[in-house]
Amino acid sequence: VKVKIPFGNKHLDAIFSVPAKTFTHGVILTHGAGGDMNFPQLVSLAAYVASHGVLCLRFTCKGLNVAYRARAYKTVVEYLKLSDEYKLSGVFLAGRSMGSRAAASVIRQLSQDGDDDFIQGLVCLSYPLHRPKLQSKLRDEDLLFIRCPVLFVSGSADEMCEKHLLEDVVRKMKAPQKIHWIDKANHGMAVKGRTTDSIMEEINTQVFSWLTENIELERK
Repeated sequence: VKVKIPFGNKHLDAIFSVPAKTFTHGVILTHGAGGDMNFPQLVSLAAYVASHGVLCLRFTCKGLNVAYRARAYKTVVEYLKLSDEYKLSGVFLAGRSMGSRAAASVIRQLSQDGDDDFIQGLVCLSYPLHRPKLQSKLRDEDLLFIRCPVLFVSGSADEMCEKHLLEDVVRKMKAPQKIHWIDKANHGMAVKGRTTDSIMEEINTQVFSWLTENIELERK
């Protein structure tokens, strides 16, 4: 279902992947610095979670400024929260690369405003912890403030997220967290000698099982 979400004096293009049966939770998903909501990894993940009973709303926001991207993301969260058509008890924010930084920023803002009851967790696909070859400047400030559960899915050979550096950050985080490493994958989640489909299947099943665990925890 295609929708246009008002954002300032323009709108954001978005697509709902709606499960066939009743659902209680949703995922909001956005892309990295390049591309848009039709990036193959996002399309694959959205289809997978929707086919397993979780609503997915993915959207495009082309800005290359993280604060601007976070404002757009926050607008999408509010849109879904107030939706009459899709009544959800909770939502997970998810993004790829720069999109995951924007999602982390939104969760930090909402928690500081005391308005994060709707947010159940954060999924970071290829979180860009640092620029290539610039490991001294870590983009970890939002992660250290977050309290909701966080899943990182990263390549062990990601040039923008060195394995030991992410593991160090995770140790400092207050939130419950989990890292799933895709062996030998780069920032684009490509692995020499592996098909794109097999990598996406690994990512999709990991993300979905983590979502399920956290939805069940919340229901207890």
